[in-house]
Amino acid sequence: MLVSAKGADLFYSTCGKGPVCLILSSIGTKPYEIQMPASLSDRLTLVFVALRGSGESTGEAPDLTFDVLASDLDTIRHGLGVKRVAVLGHSILGVLAIEYARRCPAEVSHVITVGTPPRGDMSSLMAKSQAFFEEHASEERKQILRDNMARLAPDADPAQAILAQTPVRFFDARFDAAPLLADAIIKPQFFAHLLGPLTASWNVAVDSDSLRSPMFLAQGLHDYVVLHVLWDGIKESLTDATVKIFERSGHQPFFEEPDRFTESVIGWMNPY
Repeated sequence: MLVSAKGADLFYSTCGKGPVCLILSSIGTKPYEIQMPASLSDRLTLVFVALRGSGESTGEAPDLTFDVLASDLDTIRHGLGVKRVAVLGHSILGVLAIEYARRCPAEVSHVITVGTPPRGDMSSLMAKSQAFFEEHASEERKQILRDNMARLAPDADPAQAILAQTPVRFFDARFDAAPLLADAIIKPQFFAHLLGPLTASWNVAVDSDSLRSPMFLAQGLHDYVVLHVLWDGIKESLTDATVKIFERSGHQPFFEEPDRFTESVIGWMNPY
């Protein structure tokens, strides 16, 4: 479904029943439609949103600011005819979920981030992740990664590079993630903007008092892309934040532990 916003047509798809949860995507909606637990759609109406300039949506990536993002998502919320929504962002998209809530606290009931870093500096994140992997990963996991990277062609596209990184992204270091990305729509310009100008200087601890919506921070114990330990000592500075570690997950607990993820999220949402 398409909805018109200033300078872009925004694509979204829906499934499920219950309160609305916007699920942000930078690679088209289908990969997240495939990965989100069926049990979650039994409890929530999942609205998969292709962000401006990405996936099936139109618009120019450099036009996307946090304020424009909030306006875009609120356009979708209004079109759905609901007063409040939850919002879920995976990986760096959790930053965008948080910033939507910061700007529209009356409209955002809950924020769910999954594998999201507390800071947007990618160079620092990669250095910490690599050091942690070398110190804590098993020798088998390290060897699988070395073998995968050795087989990767020099001109490999971004999707192939991500698949080679399975040992740092999944609990099962030999998992075949190719079907999960089969329908991904990757626009390099969008990622250059997302991982650069949009989020590079972002820090969740800056002006944290303005974050009023309750936050659920899901992290995988075996996520070597975004380490769960990065949140140590930070959540306490936030107004209302819950950290949940998924012991048999990497970067995508909603896929690797679907039932536990659903139980955890719904159990957390119910008291509010």
